[in-house]
Amino acid sequence: MNSQDMSILNLVLHASWVVQLVMALLLGVSIASWAAIFRKLFALKRVKSLNDDFERDFWSGTSLNDLYASAAQNAKNAGPMERIFASGMREYQKLRERRIADPGTLLDGARRAMRASFQREMDVVESHLSFLGSVASVSPYVGLFGTVWGIMHAFTGFAGMEQVTLATVAPGIAEALVATALGLFAAIPAVIAYNRFARDIDRVAIHQETFIEEFSNILQRNLGAHPATSASGH
Repeated sequence: MNSQDMSILNLVLHASWVVQLVMALLLGVSIASWAAIFRKLFALKRVKSLNDDFERDFWSGTSLNDLYASAAQNAKNAGPMERIFASGMREYQKLRERRIADPGTLLDGARRAMRASFQREMDVVESHLSFLGSVASVSPYVGLFGTVWGIMHAFTGFAGMEQVTLATVAPGIAEALVATALGLFAAIPAVIAYNRFARDIDRVAIHQETFIEEFSNILQRNLGAHPATSASGH
């Protein structure tokens, strides 16, 4: 391959099969990474929108029983915060039906149910984040492996030459360096997206934990004011 043929496509086509395999792997990982980035971006926007909508309804003065009935009917399309609320109310009402009147037992049961629901919701929100972290950390090393292999392959080809010039060395080195470039191309967006999503997920977690505490306080006030009746307002 002469210097005029040193386009990216020609470099890839003339690389050794091992380097080509590394490039194909990195290209596939990059495509999967971008798909995960867009999927997570839309999912987090939906979570935030659903949480905001429910929180607005929650503080609008609607009774807890009405909110629970609405959450039960809208279970499939509900957001994480609404499902956390529903799990707490469900446990609270189950304990009431068992004639448990102790305020501490009722409140602890509701809080445990909400914490368990919170963990389930966060597991869903955090899905695919570890994949982006793996892409960000591993891709540069995979690209570096392809580069090292390509350089080794290039230098073994120069062993039989009496005179080695820059023109003969450059194509082989350039072919190998494409693998490093692809590794960085896969890793850099994954690093940026991982850090952004990790920050957004932390905000979602804090928001939902705050809601659990606020809802627990409302239940506690209702239990203190009406120990023999179910929560009906806040």
